[in-house]
Amino acid sequence: MINVRNAAARGHFNFGWLDTYHTFSFGEYYDPRNMGFRALRVINEDYVRAGHGFPTHPHRDMEIITYVLAGALEHKDSMGNGAVIVPGEVQRMSAGTGVRHSEKNSSAEEDVHLLQIWILPQEQGIQPGYEQKMFEADEKRGRLRLIASGDGREGSVTIHQDAQLYAALLEPGQEVTHELSPGRHAWAQVARGAVELNGQLLRQGDGAAVSDETQLLIAGQEASEVLLFDLG
Repeated sequence: MINVRNAAARGHFNFGWLDTYHTFSFGEYYDPRNMGFRALRVINEDYVRAGHGFPTHPHRDMEIITYVLAGALEHKDSMGNGAVIVPGEVQRMSAGTGVRHSEKNSSAEEDVHLLQIWILPQEQGIQPGYEQKMFEADEKRGRLRLIASGDGREGSVTIHQDAQLYAALLEPGQEVTHELSPGRHAWAQVARGAVELNGQLLRQGDGAAVSDETQLLIAGQEASEVLLFDLG
């Protein structure tokens, strides 16, 4: 069973400095029918204007993954981390017992386009942590590259949840498959372009919840970037 969440159905706010789309209920966008899927709680697609950003604010008990699609995002946090995240890099911040951080567009001219993802942790009150890793485009071309997992295998960032996150870059006609074990679920999110998921067309910003399927076939219809979550 595949339930498509169309991009146009997402929550949307334009604050001038921030143009943001919420796949699930978040902040000022309250949608009791879309509070998340399994352990996946947030997928926000953000466009942050040049020279602007999110001021220092707190989080706790959440696995936060930042995936930059264009531009560069400057990160600072109360753990002492400071970095700039660029396309190809994946940042994981485990908020745990509590962390404060800020995120700013590090360019004075170019907007930054990113996905911010929140995953509920298996346990609350863990020690906060941070990782940032580069996954080159060649690692994702025509294949599903594991970029986040519960055990950090294959060089992925480590999240505190029984979940795996894959990324793929697909050209028209390219296909990738993913086997779902019994009792597992999936969420597919199109970051850009267009793909078919088991024959259903998904375009940029579209997502799809998958249950009771054993195999997923993702076929590129345009030059595309897609994220796939394998969830318990």
